[in-house]
Amino acid sequence: MMVDKCSIYKYILTGLRYLKYNKPRYNSKPSLTSITFDRDDITGYNLIAGPSTLLPYCVGKGAIEEVIGVLEKLEKDEYAEYLIEYYKDGLERFGKNWVYADITTVLIGLSSIIMPENYLEVGVRRGRSLAMVLSKSPECNAVCFDMWVPNYAGMDQPGPDHVTREMKKFHHSGKLEFINGDSHETMPQYFKQNPNVYFDLITIDGDHSPNGASMDLTHALPRLKVGGAVVFDDIVHPSHPSLITVWKNYIVSDPRFISYSFTDLGYGVGFAIRKY
Repeated sequence: MMVDKCSIYKYILTGLRYLKYNKPRYNSKPSLTSITFDRDDITGYNLIAGPSTLLPYCVGKGAIEEVIGVLEKLEKDEYAEYLIEYYKDGLERFGKNWVYADITTVLIGLSSIIMPENYLEVGVRRGRSLAMVLSKSPECNAVCFDMWVPNYAGMDQPGPDHVTREMKKFHHSGKLEFINGDSHETMPQYFKQNPNVYFDLITIDGDHSPNGASMDLTHALPRLKVGGAVVFDDIVHPSHPSLITVWKNYIVSDPRFISYSFTDLGYGVGFAIRKY
């Protein structure tokens, strides 16, 4: 097929004129968003990176070693000690070829790239996930929702003061806000009181019932920025088999998101980037 060179030159010149009179706007910090144009025909280029690009930062040896470093700074509990030994065993056996991910590796990887300024977390417990984010972005403002249920999952849950002390180990200088109570009630209240707050990174790891997890996603997702990431834990947890369905219904099937799911080992984790 013959190509009309005049048409090609005209197309290029049109694009150059568009760039001249519609200068792209860049974010002032690291982000997954690209240059921004108000044109429907190039909305597929809203992002500069998706899950395929981010996987090397979230899965495998490098991320796991960074997670171990963070966990070893935190006050130990039985589960954290088990995880450290599990990670070390996997690395010893398979080295750089070990393909493993969980909520901690994903959060430390995403945070290293996104460098979130505003982070929302549902389900804080002892601050393990929060530490992954703030270790990479110590100036980040974090809003954390939890009910602080005593002896949750068979382990002590010492509360917000303990978590605050733990985060000081990572020189956190941003605002750390704890919203105590049922997130199904407190999150809508918080957003009503803070209508202009949006987040670069959101973690949903609270109520594991299908209705509860769905409600948390429903409330949180509208406050996720374009180019921001949402992380959803335990998608193949044997005690919560419905979570994978919630993840698929609310994220994987939603065209606003590009998602990745790790289900090979452990309890599984999913993360997604918001396209628009």
